[in-house]
Amino acid sequence: MSKNISHLSFRKGLQENLFEEIGNLNKVQIQSKEDLKAIADEYLIGEANVFGAASFYDFTREENVGKKVYVCNGSACLNAGTQAELRNKLTSIFNSQEIGEMCCLGRCHENSAFQYENVNYSGNSIEHLDQIVKNNYSLSSDSYAIDNLGSRILTGPAPDPEELILRLKDILRKTPSQVLEEIKLSGLRGRGGAGFPISIKLEACSKELSQEKFIVCNADEGDPGSYSDRYLLEHQPRLVLIGMWIAAYIIGANKGVVYIRAEYPESVNSIIREVVELEKEKITGEKIFGSDFNFEFKVIKAQGAYICGEETALLSSIEGQRPEVRVRPPFPVQEGLFRRPTVVNNVETLANLYYICAQGGDSYKAIGTVRSTGTKLMSFDSAFNRPGIYEVDMGTPLEDVIEKLAKGFKRKIKALHIGGPLGGLVPMMKIPTLSIDFESFANQGFMLGHASIVSLPEEYPMIKYLEHLFEFTAHESCGKCFPCRLGSTRGKELMQKAQSDSDFKIDKDLINNLLDTMKRGSLCALGGGIPLPVMNALQYFPDELKSYLK
Repeated sequence: MSKNISHLSFRKGLQENLFEEIGNLNKVQIQSKEDLKAIADEYLIGEANVFGAASFYDFTREENVGKKVYVCNGSACLNAGTQAELRNKLTSIFNSQEIGEMCCLGRCHENSAFQYENVNYSGNSIEHLDQIVKNNYSLSSDSYAIDNLGSRILTGPAPDPEELILRLKDILRKTPSQVLEEIKLSGLRGRGGAGFPISIKLEACSKELSQEKFIVCNADEGDPGSYSDRYLLEHQPRLVLIGMWIAAYIIGANKGVVYIRAEYPESVNSIIREVVELEKEKITGEKIFGSDFNFEFKVIKAQGAYICGEETALLSSIEGQRPEVRVRPPFPVQEGLFRRPTVVNNVETLANLYYICAQGGDSYKAIGTVRSTGTKLMSFDSAFNRPGIYEVDMGTPLEDVIEKLAKGFKRKIKALHIGGPLGGLVPMMKIPTLSIDFESFANQGFMLGHASIVSLPEEYPMIKYLEHLFEFTAHESCGKCFPCRLGSTRGKELMQKAQSDSDFKIDKDLINNLLDTMKRGSLCALGGGIPLPVMNALQYFPDELKSYLK
């Protein structure tokens, strides 16, 4: 996208944010040409650029104006088979034009998920729809198991406020490079999916010369089946924010942006409350604890786009541009938000930094394996007897987590989709061979990713699930590169035709070439990653799929 727009958007900074201006338009009415022109004139950019951004997001595009209730269409709810009945019950009060879709609400542990008036509901809440609409329903927060196997870094009690302030003062007595050395020693790798060492990003950004730098927390947890970031945002918000604070001190940033998906309204509210508390405790502001360190937070609510989980698309989104993936180099640590040096990391990665600084990098490194240190949060869906969020030491056998924490399955399952839609599709026979670390999954031809688990029931057709994956990718693609934009649509069409036309068979060479082109030619992990579960399905479920293939 245009560097000029990045700089023009920066004129008003984060407080008068262009993206938020666009998001506010659709709250009460359809965006008019006059509305868009007014914003374009105010920010000195073209009307086409404003329209291009506004028409992209689920909750700012014209067709979603007037929607009153949204049904979750994520993979976990799809496989659980709850959403058709849920939608039917909603039609008792809402007409079909008032019912929209969201993906995903992070209620994978109990399904039947929907959002009404910026509040999420799931489980048996639909049985109280009349009271919900009349605002006469007392909603308690959803509950799920939270447990661990091994160390408790992210599922333990929140830091004691007095001890926290003492620790932060100790950090400020050290040089940024000394704090960075502890992060290096820990071996912490990114928990958003790629497993990239955070210390490399921090060091590279710290060396950049700029009057303005940013820390961005990628809280746009869009992987259907994953709700570990939601757990942290709502139950451990201080760990997340303090992690940003530490990272900012290392690189010399004075502003941090928490970009949270609109599908998680409770998470947005939780982080906003915690930001206010940190301000009261003087942990943020000017000359913190008498030092030269200045830092403040900005919370931005997203508008519904999976692609914003990709770091460069996220940065373009904050700037008010259409969230298309940027070509690299330059990397965000060189040219990030508003083309200033920026470190982007996901929620779970940042939440680990306080433990590392408080207990030492060597203490963190002692947990897990040589190359995958520390712990990992995992999300388990409703197919398990005890669904929930579990923290396990890296290297823990997958079978142990399933049996000891999740207590096995409620129903017969043929495969586990682990790590989000771009993760590997793991047949049940492979479970005993896997452990929770990056290397184990990669060596077996899978990907740990976010470590979320979506269970595929025996009775659910594999061809239908592959259609769902291609359809998801086609809907969520930013459209910038052909392999992703066109490849996902062609994949969806192949899967649909194979099911609807008994005379049509998918050519194996054609589908393999399509997957190879997407994998090699896509700019980001969306188009490049979706071939993995499809290839896993073709490899491990040939008998089920053979009737659809030449």
